Amino acid sequence: MYGINDWNVCMSNSCNSILAEVGSIRKAVLISACGISCICTLLDAAPHFNYRESLLGVVIRNIGSPDDVIRKLCCSTIKSLFTNEGKHDGEATVEAVQLIADHVKAHNCQLHPDSVEVFLSLSFDEDLWRAARNDEKHKPQSKKSKKKTLGARQLGNDKKRSRQELLTKTREEVAADYKAVAFTPDVMERRGMQTEALSAVFETYFRILKHTMQSSASRSEANSSLSTGASEPHPLLAPCLKGLGKFSHLIDMDFMGDLINYLKKLASGGSDSENTSKCLTVAERLCCCIVAFKVMKSNLDALNVDLQDFFVQLYNIILEYRPGRDQGEVLAEALKIMLCEDRQHDMQKAAAFVKRLATFSLCSGSAESMAASVTLKHLLLKNVKCRNLLENDAGGGSVSGSVAKYHPHASDPNLSGALASVLWELNLLTQHYHPAVSSMASSISSMNTAHNQVYLSTISPQQAFTDFSLERPESFKPPSDIKKSNNKRKRGSDPSVSAVIEPSADTTSIDEDDVRKKLSAHFMILRDIKENQRLRAELDDTTSSIQLYEEYNQQKKKAKKPKMKKIKSLLTVK
Repeated sequence: MYGINDWNVCMSNSCNSILAEVGSIRKAVLISACGISCICTLLDAAPHFNYRESLLGVVIRNIGSPDDVIRKLCCSTIKSLFTNEGKHDGEATVEAVQLIADHVKAHNCQLHPDSVEVFLSLSFDEDLWRAARNDEKHKPQSKKSKKKTLGARQLGNDKKRSRQELLTKTREEVAADYKAVAFTPDVMERRGMQTEALSAVFETYFRILKHTMQSSASRSEANSSLSTGASEPHPLLAPCLKGLGKFSHLIDMDFMGDLINYLKKLASGGSDSENTSKCLTVAERLCCCIVAFKVMKSNLDALNVDLQDFFVQLYNIILEYRPGRDQGEVLAEALKIMLCEDRQHDMQKAAAFVKRLATFSLCSGSAESMAASVTLKHLLLKNVKCRNLLENDAGGGSVSGSVAKYHPHASDPNLSGALASVLWELNLLTQHYHPAVSSMASSISSMNTAHNQVYLSTISPQQAFTDFSLERPESFKPPSDIKKSNNKRKRGSDPSVSAVIEPSADTTSIDEDDVRKKLSAHFMILRDIKENQRLRAELDDTTSSIQLYEEYNQQKKKAKKPKMKKIKSLLTVK
């Protein structure tokens, strides 16, 4: 026994010294990577190890390491702890989440995004709350409450009373013994651990949002006179918004109003946060709008918040979007959640978004144009009066509503007066180089203002963006489900519209050799043009130098003539 105890003590001391050495290593990258790999393997295989806190401390300190290998290894270990809670009954999850929250606080939210993105691997069992409530309902009464109920009922039989007390005592002892040997943790303990983990997660998220607001405001005030573009990015904001969108249904109602106000200040372009919004990218501002709508959708019955500011911000961001610089997937998701979900929009606001999306489709790529066209069609399907924009004459009077003239530069969609305009952009979109965009524009143009028409939207903005992106080789092969939804209208349609749609089938059969020859000839012409420009520039330089030399000779001759006259005059005097 003494030998075993001594061996255990020596083993624990050795492990502790090894952990201290590995944690202190900074310069030896290979040794550090090897040691951290061993620690991650040990923590993943045996999370019930005696020095689990030390192991977690080393892993969390390197979760934002600049070394990609070490960072990915630590992140995968933490994710494994979050997903395999059966090994440690959720205790390691709570410790890891709290350590990550302290780590983010210590580094002032300046870490790699993977440091917070590991929270997305967490899973919270909502059935525990229901089970806890059921246990409270069916919980056996205590002795004091039992005596009160028995005294109220005035049970006169002492033997019956003692027998019932004995039965309840026996049941409590059996339940305690079963709980001691059971492998699954108690429902109340499990609920307590999940509450601690969830509070630490949301504490981290709110700290990131607050830090983003403060840092953006300070930088915008300092650099307002220098530039108006986006400043340095906020590394933890994107994973923070993703986590808020995923766990929005678990947020306490007491903090819901503060969260909406934070998102509104980060996303809106009002007077209170004008400088703040300029310090964020287009994708980050769109993510704020998306999270706000997800929160409202998850807590629709409990919240009564006006989302008009987020619609105003989306209306302005659409024109600020730049293909290649910003993320098109985020824009497509925002269009789907904010405009294409089953939500009734105001007629003036819907018409404003229809006009803005049509304008946006003209100056964007094929994927963005297709996503905007799908959203535009969806808005026209749900708002029958907005189909007056398809007429040739501009609307007015009762059609235009309170604003009788269209203001394209208005920041508020309700004040733009889009009902007084015409969708002339569709005529240009029918000549789009992408056959899917041209066919979609033709199908939208074929809609009329009848109230009894039924149309079916078969594609979402996100699906349209991914299917018709130029990065995919089959992007010029549109699927067959994009058709005209009204057969009667298709029969009597204008032959010019069908002429636009029919050539789309021929675009798929292209001779590669012919294209290669044409491209080579085109670039040869460009090369000759550049060579001609270079030679012309050299000729201009040569001619200018010759002219300068001739002017110099002329000035030199003019300077010699008065000298010669002076010499001749002197000779004649002598």
